[in-house]
Amino acid sequence: QVQLVESGGGLVQPGGSLRLSCAASGIIFRLYTMGWYRQAPGKQRELVASIDKGGSTNYADSVKGRFTISRDNAKNTVYLQMNSLKPEGTAVYYCHAQIGTSGRWGQGTQVTVSS
Repeated sequence: QVQLVESGGGLVQPGGSLRLSCAASGIIFRLYTMGWYRQAPGKQRELVASIDKGGSTNYADSVKGRFTISRDNAKNTVYLQMNSLKPEGTAVYYCHAQIGTSGRWGQGTQVTVSS
């Protein structure tokens, strides 16, 4: 059974940093593209960043230069380092594994950027 468990969310002031983690189980982690998505209240879920099995990364324009996605295949974990956070970054952040046609989702972790 595939499980994706996110952690690391919380409340942070504008300009601050957070590091999200997503631990995967039940899959051969190193074979799959992993991604982070976010969904703000009243908005659609959007891709934040992704990393493929070769380590190539892709970022939304809104986070380029501030966020970094990385993976540790030995730990079956994908990370999202978020720096210079802005209030518009407030959202539930979801981990995603591109398995099959629809993929698998974690339960999400709340990130709130507020003073």
